[in-house]
Amino acid sequence: MAKLPTSFPDFGLTPEERQFAQRQHFYEFAGMDSARGEIWCYGDKFSYQPGETVRLHVSSTASSFAIEVIRDGGSCVTFLEETRISARWQDTPEHCSVEGCGWDTAYEFEIGAGWPSGGYRVKLTAEGRDGRPIHCYHIVIVLPKTGRKPGRILQVAATGTWLAYNTWGGSNHYDGITGPDRNLWSPIVSTQRPWGRGFVVLPPTAPRVPLEMMMPPKTAPRHPHKEWAYATGHSKKYASAGWATYDSHFFRFAERAGYSVDLASQHELHFSPEILSDYDCVVFVGHDEYWTWEMRDAVDAYVDQGGRVARFAGNFCWQTRLEDEGRRQVCYKARARAEDPVYKTRDTSRTATLWETPEVGRPEAYTFGLNSTKGIYAGWLGCAPRGARGFPIYRPEHWAFADTGLFYGDVLGAESHIFGYEVDGLDYKIRDGLPYPTATSRAPEGTDILAIGMAAQMEWSADLTREELALDDSEVRQTAELLFGEATRENIERLKRGNGMIINFKRNEGEVFHAGSCEWVAGLLRNDPMVEQVTRNVINRYLNPK
Repeated sequence: MAKLPTSFPDFGLTPEERQFAQRQHFYEFAGMDSARGEIWCYGDKFSYQPGETVRLHVSSTASSFAIEVIRDGGSCVTFLEETRISARWQDTPEHCSVEGCGWDTAYEFEIGAGWPSGGYRVKLTAEGRDGRPIHCYHIVIVLPKTGRKPGRILQVAATGTWLAYNTWGGSNHYDGITGPDRNLWSPIVSTQRPWGRGFVVLPPTAPRVPLEMMMPPKTAPRHPHKEWAYATGHSKKYASAGWATYDSHFFRFAERAGYSVDLASQHELHFSPEILSDYDCVVFVGHDEYWTWEMRDAVDAYVDQGGRVARFAGNFCWQTRLEDEGRRQVCYKARARAEDPVYKTRDTSRTATLWETPEVGRPEAYTFGLNSTKGIYAGWLGCAPRGARGFPIYRPEHWAFADTGLFYGDVLGAESHIFGYEVDGLDYKIRDGLPYPTATSRAPEGTDILAIGMAAQMEWSADLTREELALDDSEVRQTAELLFGEATRENIERLKRGNGMIINFKRNEGEVFHAGSCEWVAGLLRNDPMVEQVTRNVINRYLNPK
């Protein structure tokens, strides 16, 4: 393994700027670059069938723009180019991140009958006020045609999580400008706004969340990715969600490896769940945190009827609801008992909060075999920052590890850092050197635990003060209150230590493989041969059911 650096990267910020990037909320908004000129755009929906029309809502200080539409797969292919399209500046509501921008349509184009399913990057280019080009990027998902597709993979993009983290306009499910003091995150976010910078395209040098360094002793944790984002004008959440950081890397790998792969958004699971039945193998990747009840129903029914799910993703955590025909996503999280109107009804199961809470009562493990609150953070801040960068292997004889040469105790993906930054796990026990789910873990019957790494839901250190730590205990306290009713010391102790696992189980006629880490795709991005082999083993088995 290459020797890691022992100092944080320097992106040219002053100490005060670094502190601001670490702790404060910064975001993209209409007018932020008015001196240089701006162009922004969003689409009317996430995904389109061949023959449907894409409507782009554009606001620009320039009077015209050019468009280029490129399919972002194993190779990049241009499907549309046009220039001299009229544009104008359009007023934007203050709370557009919640309400939507409300811009008029500036340009329309039709998805051609021969456009293959996939993610299509839309690049808009206009002339800035200084004569230099200005750009905006959008992503369009082209859906597959209906009908059985043996031998093809369906990848489902984590669009619910993209929405939750999108910073454009000021508010998302983490930070915000809502409330009387304009300092609250919003339980409602709109699809009708541009994506934050970095959600669609990124330079290859953009840092990922897990630390690519070895922290010296007694070092206060930092967020290098947020410092880079502030220094380069990208969204502070670019590394937490989006096509560029996560979903695109599996799609490109699959096509380059010779697989036929189609793409859908999570909204298809909600509104058109029958899409799953066309495939023998469905894949979820990256940071995939936010789901509706209906989305889970779709996957559960698919597996029960013989479908096979390969989940190379982490942090399956929050229940959401969709409103306004899918244009708004709702998640009240820890504020649900005080604010969510569904919580005050007779049937509280659709409360937009943690799946594991008593009012919802549908632990994540029922669908994908692992739970978020038994996992959480690894490889960043003070949460196992010097820990395992990959998955420690317990059952190397499992079919998923064929042709890797792995041994018991080896660490899969350490070189490419596939373990982090959020992981999912289970309560477990060790017997004769092997892990087994406990009776209270809620793991499906017959779950095999293949690998386990350590994680944490908070930072604590004997050598650093609370002020030096970036992640206080507020999150674990909120989780304890949601799950157990109060944040006692005993309840916090039950939650603050977690793990990330690779597991496999069969349920009824189907089967699930779950590598519970956001960063599995880093192994595909960095061409890690063992990670690639395990990925192929899973896909090959699920595409060729016996």
